[in-house]
Amino acid sequence: MMSRLNHILPLACALLLAVIGPMLSPYASDFIVKVMILSIFALSLELLVGMTGLVSLGHAAFYGIGAYATVLGSGKDGGSIAMLLPLAMGSAAAYALVVGALSLRTRGVYFIMVTLAFAQMAFFVFHDTKFGGGSDGIYMYIRPALGSIDMDNRYVQFYAVLGSLVFSYGLLALIRRSRFGAALAGIRVNEQRMRAAGFPVYGYKLAAFVLAGALAGLAGFLLASRDGVVNPELLAWHNSGEVLLMIILGGLGHLRGAVIGAVAFTLLKELLSTQAFVGPLADHWQLTLGLAIIAFVALLPKGIVGIASRLSPKAST
Repeated sequence: MMSRLNHILPLACALLLAVIGPMLSPYASDFIVKVMILSIFALSLELLVGMTGLVSLGHAAFYGIGAYATVLGSGKDGGSIAMLLPLAMGSAAAYALVVGALSLRTRGVYFIMVTLAFAQMAFFVFHDTKFGGGSDGIYMYIRPALGSIDMDNRYVQFYAVLGSLVFSYGLLALIRRSRFGAALAGIRVNEQRMRAAGFPVYGYKLAAFVLAGALAGLAGFLLASRDGVVNPELLAWHNSGEVLLMIILGGLGHLRGAVIGAVAFTLLKELLSTQAFVGPLADHWQLTLGLAIIAFVALLPKGIVGIASRLSPKAST
């Protein structure tokens, strides 16, 4: 029963969002779009951490590169989605290929530090040069469009992001059930045994790394299309830390956990920085957010999705 619910609930949530989309206020619509973009970003990292066992602290680089590629590619005359979307995902995937080819030759904490170093390199390229507008970033003059699909329209934007989230979730769900996904799971559990069994472990990990980078680039494209502006902070290490917190908060090893974690983290951040909700503590929201995250991790070591297993010992995790 729980297994069926785990399959039905994501689809039901997507259908619910599709139905209520036109009824939402501009603020609510914009907030949900933001959460959905972060969910795609979290799903891209879940492919690395939860499915392959590769903890990266440089994932924000691909997110930021996708956003910058979108704005730079649009120029002053704007650009087509058919051109800018592949450009954003392709640019992020290309950098992921370079980073992965080198960083995957290391393991453990060394892998974490190398991915962080590559992300910081990308950050300073955009921060310290005029290529991307320096520390101020750059603005998008005209948002991407393709025929009647105009990302400047908030309703079109809502459904474009929702469709991208469904695509990303569905793609990763299919990968988990494929031979490729089974190989990634084996690598996560025991890499040495997989290598001894004749699997090309390095190739599998590199493929996962590049695909995760491409999906992060998709999230970057959507973010740039939503905000109309990008800046180097998108590539900063704390964004990589935040998305890692999202998948831990939701529950590692679960696709729905990545989405739930993105929702929970964004809501916590929003509520704890709202004076009407926490009063004077809103000025110190980073402190209260940190305490809240510590409490969640201490009380729910398996993440929010682990609540089901606590309520019912027979529930599927």
